[in-house]
Amino acid sequence: MSLTKVKRRKRIKMRIRRNISGTGDRPRMTVFRSNKGMYVQLIDDLNGRTLVAASSLKAEGEDPGKTNKIEQAKLVGKMIAGKSLEKGISQVVFDRNGYLYHGRVKALADAAREGGLKF
Repeated sequence: MSLTKVKRRKRIKMRIRRNISGTGDRPRMTVFRSNKGMYVQLIDDLNGRTLVAASSLKAEGEDPGKTNKIEQAKLVGKMIAGKSLEKGISQVVFDRNGYLYHGRVKALADAAREGGLKF
């Protein structure tokens, strides 16, 4: 019996999470991709707190329905970089959350790097 897409992603996600963890100095940047938007959080796993969050639903200046998904991901990457630098966070650990490093996830990561985050 073959794996469904959801079970495959969950298996990959658990394999990734076994190896990475976020701290207060270097939080985990986790990505969630839905059909309509992108969400990203910086999480301190030691204290169990979300430090910074951004999503394409609350993107500044752009209507999420008017832009394509790659552009939304780039916008969210720039937003999370700006918010995290305001809080004094410059280094993160990237958690792709079981998604392939391709398309929207890659666009978000590249935009966050251009915004000043290091990972």
